[in-house]
Amino acid sequence: MSYCTPSDITELIGQNTLIQLTDDAGLGEVDVVKVTKAITNADSTIDAYCQNPTPFDPVPDKVAELSVDIAVYNLYSRSDLALPEIRKERKDAAIRFLEKVSEGKISQLGATTPAPSTANDAAMSNSAERIFTLDKMKGF
Repeated sequence: MSYCTPSDITELIGQNTLIQLTDDAGLGEVDVVKVTKAITNADSTIDAYCQNPTPFDPVPDKVAELSVDIAVYNLYSRSDLALPEIRKERKDAAIRFLEKVSEGKISQLGATTPAPSTANDAAMSNSAERIFTLDKMKGF
């Protein structure tokens, strides 16, 4: 399961730009294989930062947004088209966001159900032996 679709990318950059980025054969159409590879690479990047062994299901909106931004950058990186500054900025922002996720500074990616807690909720206490006990205090 991909975090975004080719139509998500088309919606962002337009059909003509997507054709220019992928149509190495000059057929005048989008090469879906190249788009899918860019998405797969973007999703792998997201999973690596999130230390996610299984794909998000359902895909949080934020994860889909990150996937689109990184995939579009990947498509520009493989082509001769000049990379618009906004695409670089959005990819850089996506990576900064993912770095914060990997550092634990961001824990929720917009999932509808919270992640299960791995921490034990029991309180622990370490204290020294009691100095004043009932036996020691008899007679006072």
